[in-house]
Amino acid sequence: MARRPRIELAGFHHVINRGVNKSDIYKSHDDYETFLSIVCKACKLYLVVLHDYCLMSNHFHLLVETKTNNISLFMKHINSNYATYFNKKYNRSGHLWQGRFYSRYITSEEYYYTLIRYIEQNPIEAKMANEVGEYPYTLVSVIANKQPPVPCTSDSKLLKELKYDNIQEIIGVRLQEKDLQLLEELKNQKSIVKTGIKKLAFGKTLKEHFKNQERNKAIISAINDGYTQAQIAKHLHVSRSLICKIVKSMQQ
Repeated sequence: MARRPRIELAGFHHVINRGVNKSDIYKSHDDYETFLSIVCKACKLYLVVLHDYCLMSNHFHLLVETKTNNISLFMKHINSNYATYFNKKYNRSGHLWQGRFYSRYITSEEYYYTLIRYIEQNPIEAKMANEVGEYPYTLVSVIANKQPPVPCTSDSKLLKELKYDNIQEIIGVRLQEKDLQLLEELKNQKSIVKTGIKKLAFGKTLKEHFKNQERNKAIISAINDGYTQAQIAKHLHVSRSLICKIVKSMQQ
């Protein structure tokens, strides 16, 4: 069966990936911390905001907002770097992940807030916690325990809107049938929005970006306008790795 095309549109995405054969991908507290550190580095590199997360022992949920159409590049960075770390630490080889990551494009605030509850209630469904905020590896747990959040969540809507004293009232309300139906609808939205992928409009052409600006500044300008590193590399007739190095140096 052919794979359905990914939604690379800028916006909100719910991303999930699991360990191969449902094996654990985190075995210690350091593993969870390292994974979040890698996520934050990828957020900085690819201009992504982490709005919520839940790291279970054998899979993870990320609710992210991309500024450009680069969710696949963002996730490739995370999955490859964490797999390298994990395999080296535990002296293993082979695939760490079950397969390509699963993602859904969020098209409304209703989906967004329903997903927040779904993500944060995962540990309860797995009987690893009794209420939201109790399981340590979620953003709501950070808020509930008044801990410093990881830097890539600094612009999270959840972090800005949720207060310590209304966590259970807002996030702890169990999902009802209508909420589950909403999430089921979300699974089928690729066919609804995929036609928009080829209709993305950029503010300027690449030629216009590079006409009156110094090259490195023009690269950042083009990325902020929605162009991928691959598109820029092709336009400049250079390698994608060179573009990646320039972007990293400009964002430090």
